[in-house]
Amino acid sequence: MEYFAGLDVSIDETAICVVSDGGETMLETSVPTDPAAIATALKPYAERLRRAGHEAGALSPWLHPELLAVGVPAVCLETRHVRAAMSAQRNKTDAKDALGLAHIMRTGWFRQAHIKTEACYRIRLLLVQRRNLKRKFLDLENTIRHSLKAFGIRLGKVGRGGFEQAVREAVVEDAMTVGLMDCMLRARAALWAEYLVLNKLVVQLAMADDLCRRFMAIPGVGPVTALSFSAAIDDPTRFKRSRDVAAYFGLTSKRW
Repeated sequence: MEYFAGLDVSIDETAICVVSDGGETMLETSVPTDPAAIATALKPYAERLRRAGHEAGALSPWLHPELLAVGVPAVCLETRHVRAAMSAQRNKTDAKDALGLAHIMRTGWFRQAHIKTEACYRIRLLLVQRRNLKRKFLDLENTIRHSLKAFGIRLGKVGRGGFEQAVREAVVEDAMTVGLMDCMLRARAALWAEYLVLNKLVVQLAMADDLCRRFMAIPGVGPVTALSFSAAIDDPTRFKRSRDVAAYFGLTSKRW
């Protein structure tokens, strides 16, 4: 007899359900979301446990490799396929979802999601935080521009280097506004300084990577684009055809 497990993972708790190859429910329990705790719960069935499926989510990059390391035959499932398979389920609870995942594992009607390497997630984290800092910087700059319009001050086309001086000259006659703008400009300068640190790190990583340097030989492709594409693809061998790469990014070729 073989066994199949479904893991409904949340931040604090994971619902576990184990079914036999005949569809009989053997175990229903909940444990903390920890690889060791999950492995302990599945230990009585470990020798004949065929697959343990969990839905792709925010914790998957950490949980999936850890489950494999402790001997659990984990399978990461694509979210859209899981949602379609369990769309007819009437009661949506963690225990019911774990049972549904276990039956998906038993029937084999699933598509496995690719778990990228830790290095790819680190590069993605760097790119996301760099983008966040730049967005906050631009939001703060636009807020300063918008707030000064109430006093009839329109900065117009001012370069990034001359922005601070233009704001100080525009409000020099109002002591209260000068104090407010000083705070905003100091915050803007701090955001820009930290953004430059992350941007420099992006450039250094791209220049140190041979593949990214080849990408940057293409006109219009810089360090950010090269690193983003490289981290998104991760393993090129998982795509059978080049057209699959475009579809992965949401692009489809024209029929005519």
